[in-house]
Amino acid sequence: MEIKVGLILLITGLLSFSSQAIIIRHDVAPNRYTVGLSDFPSVFFLEQRGNRKVCVATVIHRQWAITAAHCTEETTLAETIGTGQRFSVRVGGQAREIERVVIHPDYDQSSEVDVDLALLRFRESANMPRPIELQLDEDEIGAEISLVGWGFFGLGTTGRQYDDGTLRRARNRITGANRRLRIVFDDPRERPNEVVDLEGLPSLGDSGGPALLETVAGYRLAGVAVGEVEGSDFSEETQGKYGSVAIYERVTQHLDWIESVIGGKLSFNR
Repeated sequence: MEIKVGLILLITGLLSFSSQAIIIRHDVAPNRYTVGLSDFPSVFFLEQRGNRKVCVATVIHRQWAITAAHCTEETTLAETIGTGQRFSVRVGGQAREIERVVIHPDYDQSSEVDVDLALLRFRESANMPRPIELQLDEDEIGAEISLVGWGFFGLGTTGRQYDDGTLRRARNRITGANRRLRIVFDDPRERPNEVVDLEGLPSLGDSGGPALLETVAGYRLAGVAVGEVEGSDFSEETQGKYGSVAIYERVTQHLDWIESVIGGKLSFNR
């Protein structure tokens, strides 16, 4: 079995990486998945090409954000930073500049132990929007999460269909929590007692996007979207159909690396 890495498109070994967006249930009104920028101000897209918004990142510190490492290659981010320029994004409705990219030392899409993560350093520190704190406890299995992205829209019955650049939020449940997190897009016709109300899956355009656990203190970042498992029926044209499995880098496995790059403890107790 292979994994379609990313949610942008480049098949490598176990994962299919291609940037993704949100695929929704066929039996739920699409407008229930639509959200506004003010609902998730710490989540932002990396690049816009016409209406299409490519790759997602999440603010986790006053001066740092996190995304999938392959997103730095699938956008012009790495090239821009590599030539000594700053990369412009909009975060919480405000313009900000990324001045540095730090790729995880184990990033290697040809390796079975690949870690597809990158940290992005903003030129200036900012208190707003408030950073999303990281998940610290390894108790994610069975937890419900929110998935956020701007990419291709589609239905579970058909897979991805079109890209309208609309921000959507879906929900799902973590069914696997080992080196990486896994979520499955269940068909409500076949598993009515197991689906969640706004169940969905990332699709083309949402690589780097967050898996957010909701707690009494707010959201916690549990994972970063990196790909989709390729089963025997996998097709680029029907990516995200019912039965598809999405893969997220598991944040709890990389807390030491994140803090070593940032240069200290994050804004939460550990």
